[in-house]
Amino acid sequence: MANLKGLASFVLELRVERTNLVDRLRHVDAALSVLGKMGGGSSYTKPRHTMSAAARRKISLAQKARWAKAKSHAPKPKRTISAAGKKRIAAAQRARWAKLKAQQK
Repeated sequence: MANLKGLASFVLELRVERTNLVDRLRHVDAALSVLGKMGGGSSYTKPRHTMSAAARRKISLAQKARWAKAKSHAPKPKRTISAAGKKRIAAAQRARWAKLKAQQK
């Protein structure tokens, strides 16, 4: 019989908890009903905002200006080689070719 008393108190606690939950659910339903009447709770999506053509144009021009500013950095100057440097490279290359041709003979 001791088990039945413990079970009865457990059932009583569950019924009290269920009553509390039903009460809280009624409050949530009431809040949703009020929000639905205000137009904010029916679709659960953000309302779309229209933008004027002038505003879109301003945003577009501002973005184009940002891109132009980002791309306007002067490129690194091309590296050039002196005439003496070119002659040194050409002489070294001729020497390599001469060595290769000498090995082939």
